[in-house]
Amino acid sequence: METVNATGRRKAAVARVIVKEGNGSIVINRRPLEVYFPSSILQYIVRQPLTTLDAVEKYDIRVNLDGGGYKGQAEALRLAIARALVKINPEDKAILRKEGFMTRDPRAVERKKPGQPKARKRFQFSKR
Repeated sequence: METVNATGRRKAAVARVIVKEGNGSIVINRRPLEVYFPSSILQYIVRQPLTTLDAVEKYDIRVNLDGGGYKGQAEALRLAIARALVKINPEDKAILRKEGFMTRDPRAVERKKPGQPKARKRFQFSKR
Protein backbone atom coordinates (compact mmCIF):
# COMPACT_ATOMS: atom_id res chain seq x y z
CA MET A 1 0.00 0.00 0.00
CA GLU A 2 1.26 3.47 -0.90
CA THR A 3 0.52 6.59 1.12
CA VAL A 4 -2.97 8.11 1.21
CA ASN A 5 -3.66 11.82 1.75
CA ALA A 6 -6.86 13.38 3.14
CA THR A 7 -8.06 16.66 4.59
CA GLY A 8 -10.48 17.38 7.42
CA ARG A 9 -11.88 20.71 8.61
CA ARG A 10 -13.82 21.91 11.65
CA LYS A 11 -14.47 25.57 12.52
CA ALA A 12 -11.12 27.27 11.73
CA ALA A 13 -9.03 24.09 12.07
CA VAL A 14 -7.54 22.26 9.09
CA ALA A 15 -5.98 18.78 9.36
CA ARG A 16 -3.96 17.27 6.50
CA VAL A 17 -3.08 13.60 7.02
CA ILE A 18 -0.74 11.13 5.33
CA VAL A 19 -1.63 7.52 6.12
CA LYS A 20 0.59 4.52 5.37
CA GLU A 21 0.87 0.98 6.70
CA GLY A 22 2.77 0.73 9.96
CA ASN A 23 2.47 0.03 13.67
CA GLY A 24 -0.07 2.62 14.82
CA SER A 25 1.97 5.76 15.51
CA ILE A 26 0.23 9.13 15.14
CA VAL A 27 2.54 12.15 14.77
CA ILE A 28 1.02 15.64 14.77
CA ASN A 29 3.24 18.57 13.72
CA ARG A 30 6.32 16.40 14.47
CA ARG A 31 5.04 15.58 17.98
CA PRO A 32 3.43 12.34 19.19
CA LEU A 33 -0.34 12.32 19.74
CA GLU A 34 0.06 12.05 23.54
CA VAL A 35 2.24 15.20 23.63
CA TYR A 36 0.12 17.27 21.21
CA PHE A 37 -3.22 16.30 22.82
CA PRO A 38 -2.48 15.59 26.53
CA SER A 39 -6.23 15.21 27.20
CA SER A 40 -7.35 11.57 27.00
CA ILE A 41 -10.76 12.71 25.68
CA LEU A 42 -9.18 14.43 22.67
CA GLN A 43 -6.95 11.39 22.06
CA TYR A 44 -10.11 9.26 22.11
CA ILE A 45 -11.82 11.59 19.57
CA VAL A 46 -8.82 11.33 17.21
CA ARG A 47 -8.70 7.51 17.44
CA GLN A 48 -12.49 6.93 17.05
CA PRO A 49 -12.47 6.01 13.32
CA LEU A 50 -9.51 3.65 13.83
CA THR A 51 -11.14 2.01 16.86
CA THR A 52 -14.42 1.55 14.98
CA LEU A 53 -12.60 -0.37 12.20
CA ASP A 54 -10.17 -2.20 14.57
CA ALA A 55 -7.25 -0.57 12.73
CA VAL A 56 -5.46 1.20 15.61
CA GLU A 57 -2.23 -0.82 15.18
CA LYS A 58 -2.43 -1.01 11.37
CA TYR A 59 -1.47 2.45 10.08
CA ASP A 60 1.12 5.16 10.72
CA ILE A 61 -0.40 8.62 10.48
CA ARG A 62 1.49 11.87 9.92
CA VAL A 63 -0.56 15.03 10.46
CA ASN A 64 -0.19 18.70 9.66
CA LEU A 65 -2.64 20.59 11.92
CA ASP A 66 -3.31 24.31 11.66
CA GLY A 67 -5.80 26.88 13.00
CA GLY A 68 -8.62 26.74 15.50
CA GLY A 69 -8.58 25.49 19.08
CA TYR A 70 -7.69 22.07 20.39
CA LYS A 71 -11.27 20.68 20.23
CA GLY A 72 -11.76 21.85 16.64
CA GLN A 73 -8.35 20.46 15.70
CA ALA A 74 -9.17 17.06 17.22
CA GLU A 75 -12.49 16.88 15.34
CA ALA A 76 -10.87 18.04 12.08
CA LEU A 77 -8.27 15.29 12.51
CA ARG A 78 -11.01 12.70 13.15
CA LEU A 79 -12.69 13.65 9.85
CA ALA A 80 -9.37 13.55 7.95
CA ILE A 81 -8.50 10.09 9.31
CA ALA A 82 -11.99 8.78 8.46
CA ARG A 83 -11.69 10.13 4.89
CA ALA A 84 -8.25 8.54 4.48
CA LEU A 85 -9.53 5.16 5.72
CA VAL A 86 -12.36 5.30 3.15
CA LYS A 87 -9.81 6.01 0.38
CA ILE A 88 -7.91 2.88 1.52
CA ASN A 89 -11.03 0.68 1.73
CA PRO A 90 -14.30 2.11 0.28
CA GLU A 91 -16.39 -0.65 1.94
CA ASP A 92 -15.73 0.96 5.35
CA LYS A 93 -17.63 4.12 4.36
CA ALA A 94 -21.04 2.82 5.51
CA ILE A 95 -19.71 1.91 8.97
CA LEU A 96 -17.98 5.27 9.44
CA ARG A 97 -20.98 7.20 8.11
CA LYS A 98 -23.28 5.37 10.56
CA GLU A 99 -21.03 6.52 13.42
CA GLY A 100 -21.09 10.10 12.05
CA PHE A 101 -17.38 10.38 11.23
CA MET A 102 -17.84 11.15 7.52
CA THR A 103 -19.92 14.31 8.02
CA ARG A 104 -18.19 17.68 8.09
CA ASP A 105 -19.69 19.74 10.94
CA PRO A 106 -20.75 22.97 9.19
CA ARG A 107 -21.20 25.04 12.35
CA ALA A 108 -18.90 28.05 12.54
CA VAL A 109 -18.72 31.32 14.45
CA GLU A 110 -21.40 33.81 13.40
CA ARG A 111 -20.01 37.16 12.35
CA LYS A 112 -20.35 40.29 14.47
CA LYS A 113 -22.94 42.74 13.13
CA PRO A 114 -22.45 46.53 13.03
CA GLY A 115 -24.21 48.48 15.77
CA GLN A 116 -24.09 45.48 18.13
CA PRO A 117 -21.46 44.39 20.65
CA LYS A 118 -21.50 40.76 19.41
CA ALA A 119 -23.22 38.61 16.78
CA ARG A 120 -26.60 38.41 18.55
CA LYS A 121 -26.20 40.54 21.67
CA ARG A 122 -27.68 44.05 21.51
CA PHE A 123 -26.70 47.19 23.36
CA GLN A 124 -29.03 47.97 26.30
CA PHE A 125 -32.21 49.68 25.15
CA SER A 126 -32.98 52.98 26.83
CA LYS A 127 -36.42 54.52 26.48
CA ARG A 128 -35.22 57.96 27.66
